[in-house]
Amino acid sequence: MAKKGGNVLGSWAFLIGVILAVVLALIGTALTGAAAYVLVIAGIIVGLLNIADEETTPFLLAGAVLIIASALGQGVVDVIPLFGNILNALLLLFVPATIIVAIRHVFSLARR
Repeated sequence: MAKKGGNVLGSWAFLIGVILAVVLALIGTALTGAAAYVLVIAGIIVGLLNIADEETTPFLLAGAVLIIASALGQGVVDVIPLFGNILNALLLLFVPATIIVAIRHVFSLARR
C-alpha cells in the first residue's frame, strides 16, 4: 500500500476493490459484465498507482500466492459456493494488479 503522502487514488482503489469483490461475491452478483470490469479496472489502478518500488517484491510474492491459492482452491471449495465466488472476485482484482506490477518490475530491472 502507498505510504503516508502517497497516491490516494491507488490506496482507495485497493480498499474499494477488495471490499467490492467480497460484497459482490456475498450478494451473489454474477462476476461478469460490469461487475467484472469494475474489479479489473480497480486492479489496474492498484497495479499502476499503489505499489511503490520497495513494495514490488513483497506484493508480487503475496499476489502470486493469492492467485495460485485462489485458482487451485476452486476445486476444494466447490462445496461452499460463496467462498468460491469470493475467490473468483479476488482473482479479478489481483490478477491485473500483479501482472502490471510484474511488468513494471521487469522494465525497472532492464533499465539497470
